[in-house]
Amino acid sequence: MLRFCVKVYGCQMNAVDGDRLKTVFVSNGWEFAGEEEADLVFLVTCSIREKAEQKILSEIGRFGKRWRKTGRPIVAVVGCMAQRIGTGLFSRYPWVRLLAGPRSLGRVPEVADQLFSETGRFALLDEDPISVTDLETPGLVRANKWRAYVTITHGCDNFCTYCIVPFVRGRFQSRPAEAILRDVKALVSDGALDVTLLGQNVNSYGQDLPGGPSFSKLLAQVAEVEGLARLRFVTSHPKDFSRDIVMEMIRNPVICPSVNLPLQSGSDRILARMNRGYTLAEYAEKVEWIRQAFPEAGLTSDLIVGFPGESEKDFEESLSALRFFRYDLVHTAAYSRRPPSKAAEMEDQVDPLVKSLRLNAANALQREIALSINRSLEGKTVEVLFEGPADKGEGLIAGRTVSDKVVLARGTAREFGRIRKVRIERGDAWSLFGVIL
Repeated sequence: MLRFCVKVYGCQMNAVDGDRLKTVFVSNGWEFAGEEEADLVFLVTCSIREKAEQKILSEIGRFGKRWRKTGRPIVAVVGCMAQRIGTGLFSRYPWVRLLAGPRSLGRVPEVADQLFSETGRFALLDEDPISVTDLETPGLVRANKWRAYVTITHGCDNFCTYCIVPFVRGRFQSRPAEAILRDVKALVSDGALDVTLLGQNVNSYGQDLPGGPSFSKLLAQVAEVEGLARLRFVTSHPKDFSRDIVMEMIRNPVICPSVNLPLQSGSDRILARMNRGYTLAEYAEKVEWIRQAFPEAGLTSDLIVGFPGESEKDFEESLSALRFFRYDLVHTAAYSRRPPSKAAEMEDQVDPLVKSLRLNAANALQREIALSINRSLEGKTVEVLFEGPADKGEGLIAGRTVSDKVVLARGTAREFGRIRKVRIERGDAWSLFGVIL
């Protein structure tokens, strides 16, 4: 019996692809194993920043020592980095024998066995940015039994000037609603209570499908799946976030009051250079829709510092935006130059030291804001879906609220998969600590 391992880097969409690879290969008779015992190692890769790629290249290099001695493992590089770098990985790493782009995962199982019977290499790269050959299965083999993810769109058509997603994941395409509902029902039957719908821009769902449905209509359909306790979605693009989404959230309590709305910059000048398609005022209006409907909604965002041409004034406007919107969590990053995006060719690149200082300042401010928000919850009672043991802290278990806050409490495995009332006793910048009532 051949053994395989899956290692995932980057976003939740990659995590879903990793779970689906596990599901298919286990069902095909392969045995799941650790990387030291595996005959075939899948690396589900990310190219969003240069640092992410360098980390993965280092990981690939580590497998060379065992491969030279035993001929194992064969390494399969799949996802964005495989699509971006391409067959150059073959010449640099002889143990890499399979490449697959994000839109060609469905072709992987048919060639996997041939890796051990032939000496060739397989480059299943996405030559057509529109067509998709996908793995037609939900991620039933996953680490968290109670929480699951379903991809609802492929690719992106926004072409933000800093981003290479349209180049490595292809053009925007919605999955049929029937396929999405089938996946959600299978995951719920398998024990999932909390399901998140995924896409580079979920708000655009259905615009390319004759007769729709729109994203809000899809939310309504998925929320009706029997046994589903919580429904979430990421990521929303502010220019396409519409009031009907909020109205559907109000109508259906299964849809969690938790929204990721990436800002990227607090400066209108930089937003225009980024080709984001909205102003700060337009963004603020949509945040107000959410806050009015759900005063305690979990609001998270993304922020890039050091984008080409960002002045001190532009950066201060981003800090002011953090203070104004008071996000629960912000994914911050220093701008990373990523060809062939337009920003990579801009001449006014920001000095790396300046980017680092700005990133530290943004992180420090956001930490203060998150700490203040979480401390304001002390003494309140919240409902928590417990999912497993805490990463740190003996005797602690971890779960999430409907607003997607992490809660730690003392408990046992009997609580896993249960929604319990918890009184919050202490809040820090990243999580809440409470007592199960």
